Amino acid sequence: MSDARELAGKTVLVTGASSGLGRHFALMLARKGARVAAAARRTSLLEDLAREADALGCTIVPVAMDVASVDAIKAGVAEVEAALGPIHILVNNAGIAVQAKALSTTEAEFDRVFSTNVRGAFFVAQVCGQRMIERGIAGRVVNIASVAGLVPMPQLGVYGMSKAAVVQMTRALAIEWARHGISVNAICPGYVATDLNAAFFGSEAGQKITAALPKRRIAQPHDLDGTLLLLASPEAGAVINGAIISVDDGYMHS
Repeated sequence: MSDARELAGKTVLVTGASSGLGRHFALMLARKGARVAAAARRTSLLEDLAREADALGCTIVPVAMDVASVDAIKAGVAEVEAALGPIHILVNNAGIAVQAKALSTTEAEFDRVFSTNVRGAFFVAQVCGQRMIERGIAGRVVNIASVAGLVPMPQLGVYGMSKAAVVQMTRALAIEWARHGISVNAICPGYVATDLNAAFFGSEAGQKITAALPKRRIAQPHDLDGTLLLLASPEAGAVINGAIISVDDGYMHS
């Protein structure tokens, strides 16, 4: 995106914004001029994020939302609209991972991953998409999938299955909503360093994974900024639709 001011006046909902990529995306988009609603279950962390944004002269409104509950999604979206106006951009980021081999994955773990990563992502998109269509908004939906949804990754079988579903959901919604001017795309990150996995990548096992990557490095959250801004932009985002973009330093081709 050539001009960061293009997001001025836009309302953005970022799910899973209490930590990790979601938190980073929320603050980055707010600093680009958007009015950001940061949604998650852990509202105390969202309030900390809102205070940080305020100190920078940005707008972030914390919104309680458990994406595993459709009622909570609807209530959260209504709260966003009441506080910031209609949603123009959805960053559908909320997700969880279970690292386990297939034979040791429990039923509870499987259900928890799919409830958040698939069911939650779908109904957040559905609720926001319906509001965009009703209001005639040529919106942008950016689903945060994973390279694990495109190629197998060690001990991430169930997580990868859930993200493969997000990839297919992206393609389906892109076709269904194109006539309304809504673009639906997905970003598929590879290994990205966050506060949640810092200890692992500092360990011997994590260092082995890093050494095996094509560029021998773990990506940083800001490495995804350009792709997200491109897909969220009013101009480029209008003609990019149904794209599944790997941001993985070449991992899936190694």
